[in-house]
Amino acid sequence: MAYADPEIGGVRAAAYTVPTDRHSADGTLTWDATTIVVVRATGGGEEGIGWTYGPPACAAVVRDQLTSVVTGRPALDVPAALEAMVRAVRNAGRPGAVGYAISAVETALWDLKARVLGLPLYRLLGAVRDELPLYGSGGLTSYGDADLHEQLNRWVHEEGFGRVKIKIGESWGTRERRDLERVESARSVIGADAELFVDANGAYTAKQAIRVARGLDSAGVRWLEEPVSSQDLSGLRRVREGVAMDVAAGEYGCTVSCFQHMCAAEAVDCLQIDITRCGGVLEFLRVCAVAAAHGLDVSAHCAPYLHRHAAAAAPRLRHVEWFHDHVRIERWFFDGADKPRAGALPLDAQRPGHGVELREADAEPYRVA
Repeated sequence: MAYADPEIGGVRAAAYTVPTDRHSADGTLTWDATTIVVVRATGGGEEGIGWTYGPPACAAVVRDQLTSVVTGRPALDVPAALEAMVRAVRNAGRPGAVGYAISAVETALWDLKARVLGLPLYRLLGAVRDELPLYGSGGLTSYGDADLHEQLNRWVHEEGFGRVKIKIGESWGTRERRDLERVESARSVIGADAELFVDANGAYTAKQAIRVARGLDSAGVRWLEEPVSSQDLSGLRRVREGVAMDVAAGEYGCTVSCFQHMCAAEAVDCLQIDITRCGGVLEFLRVCAVAAAHGLDVSAHCAPYLHRHAAAAAPRLRHVEWFHDHVRIERWFFDGADKPRAGALPLDAQRPGHGVELREADAEPYRVA
């Protein structure tokens, strides 16, 4: 009997804006709400889900430019659907919100494919590991000492995280002394054994970052993220060559070539990839291959429950970011968002696809598009 190849029956998107649990800021941005754009794709009697974090306009891109491109295509041929979407947005420009929308659709299509085949996505992709090492990520520059200490203490001493990250570069790098004081305060809370990471969100100049890093060394900081803008590859390389800790960047990359340029410039020690921005599962794994070819580890940026299965299949994965803001939304909106165990996120062999289901009743009050 001939196999009936299911088609993608339809794609729909919705945007939900969720207030933060407190005023939030890093070195170069402040925000009081976060928008998650959720895409649902149907086919073969199943429904797949994917998402991104970006403006509500991402939902309009899905509706107006992407849905018609993928509808009717074979549900199992996700690479072809991705290529068709990339070609369709040529004049709209892929980087930014358009690329984020593509990522949401592509991840929904992988979820759909895995569900049609009755497999967890990591089994379909082929796993390298059965759990994902995490690092706790928060410590925003807007936090007072009490909030900072509570968050770090919970991660390290209550939940068993061996790595945590805080934000520095406050007010576009104009408060270096406070940055260093907060780093020393964080070290006093987490103790000597936990790894301490920092993220400047591109707030410093290259020379300034090297100067600040001398103070970071005394606190045993192991990871300096985006000391300068990710667009400044020569600046990243200068910082990398001038500091002891690992330099990381890449979270805003939307194309494989972007990551190739960063690797070729020898700008980072660890390449960050965001599946909600780079184009989805397939592009995430392609970037992992680029990093491996340059002898680099990778780290998954934010959205831990969307990264879970793709990161399980990634070579040279260092860790996945357990970002407070996204964790709060994903555990609120999705069934199947499992709790970490001793700083690692487990994989469930029984649930197909990404292993999560949208709780519509919880999400609907925050729908904006």
